[in-house]
Amino acid sequence: MNELAWLDQVRFDDQGLVPIIAQDADSHRVLMVANGNRDALVETARTGGAVYWSRSRGALWRKGEQSGHRQRVREIRLDCDGDAVLYVVEQSGGIACHTGRASCFFRLLENDAWRVVDPVLQDPELIYRR
Repeated sequence: MNELAWLDQVRFDDQGLVPIIAQDADSHRVLMVANGNRDALVETARTGGAVYWSRSRGALWRKGEQSGHRQRVREIRLDCDGDAVLYVVEQSGGIACHTGRASCFFRLLENDAWRVVDPVLQDPELIYRR
């Protein structure tokens, strides 16, 4: 049996990508949304470290390779339609967002305007100097 047959059930788009949601394993908070391709999913499943596809770089993106804020993947789940993947992760350092916040979803719609509701935990200039 083909050990990668599970990939055949993932419905990648015409660019070979699928949306991936990262959710904190303990708090269940949604941390971020990114894209992945076959190689990203295979490497994530093989290593246990979250890997995504960076459209801006045109390359695999190993979460935390620059910032140190890695994601250890406890579970990989596929939605009912096969067109979205969920990584249930342990987020190291408590920061998932490149803005230095815990989550990329730090703005809340109130009274027809976006309000920032989560603090910066670490200055992004300090995170990405590596």
